Amino acid sequence: MTNHHQSTRGEPRVALVTCTELADLDPDDRLVVAPLAARGVVAEPVVWDDPAVDWARYDLAVLRSPWDYMSRRDEFVAWAARVPRLVNPADVVRWNTDKRYLDELAAAGVPTVPTGWVLPGEPWQPPADRGEYVVKPAVSAGSQDTGRYDLADPQHRELALAHVGRLGAAGRVTMVQPYLTAVDTDGETALLFLAGPDGLAFSHAIRKGPMLTGPDEGVEGLYKPEEITPRTVGAEQLAVAEQVLAAVPGGPERLLYARVDLIPGPDGAPVLVELELTEPSLFVGYADGAPERLADAVLTHLARAAAV
Repeated sequence: MTNHHQSTRGEPRVALVTCTELADLDPDDRLVVAPLAARGVVAEPVVWDDPAVDWARYDLAVLRSPWDYMSRRDEFVAWAARVPRLVNPADVVRWNTDKRYLDELAAAGVPTVPTGWVLPGEPWQPPADRGEYVVKPAVSAGSQDTGRYDLADPQHRELALAHVGRLGAAGRVTMVQPYLTAVDTDGETALLFLAGPDGLAFSHAIRKGPMLTGPDEGVEGLYKPEEITPRTVGAEQLAVAEQVLAAVPGGPERLLYARVDLIPGPDGAPVLVELELTEPSLFVGYADGAPERLADAVLTHLARAAAV
């Protein structure tokens, strides 16, 4: 596999895109470096907003942990559009970094958590049904600026109103969703898909324990620590995940990876809570062979980039 931007020794070079706080990568992402080296590929962490980087040097740029872009999404989306051979592609990044994509997936028939949107400056009244609701920004990651509110509690109603107001004052779109109580017992299921010769293939799944304990009190650092365990998924969850991926604009075969996060709905059937195509944790450390499968996915996309 040779092309004009490979290193002088002929090994393909891959940028694993990260942020300043994780300049040496997230520990889970580091697990792919050795399998790539074994396949003759040099992979190195590169900070996305470092102005000194020459992205053209790389045969592929793989988005991994650029988790500081939330407050400057426009800058990040513009950056993605300038990077050659970026995966997942820049148009997917633009679409997937604003959670209003959930409306498009719901319109395509995907079972999703019902979601309301509050634009900056719009008035908002908490739903009258007094259940539990989640309030978070439409552009977010790592449970930043996310809270859970029991609207039967007058204090929680006030806090929820203040949370929406705070996000709106910062010019951010707010999303409001009913809290699915199955999270407390069943947790959230993340299904991981990686590119293969025939497009995306299911690799492994993990369970995330419940994370939202109450109102938003701020998160120290880039993300809230998660309780992760391996999980076996059933046919129903896989079927919903396939339905989600089939609805991705431009088709799923362009993707290097995808993470589909599902929660049982009120009737027990899985519903989509989030589709992560930009910078998801892939949890390759929780499944035998997953780092190698991720390395093979990178090889698949290197071959595609070389053929263009």
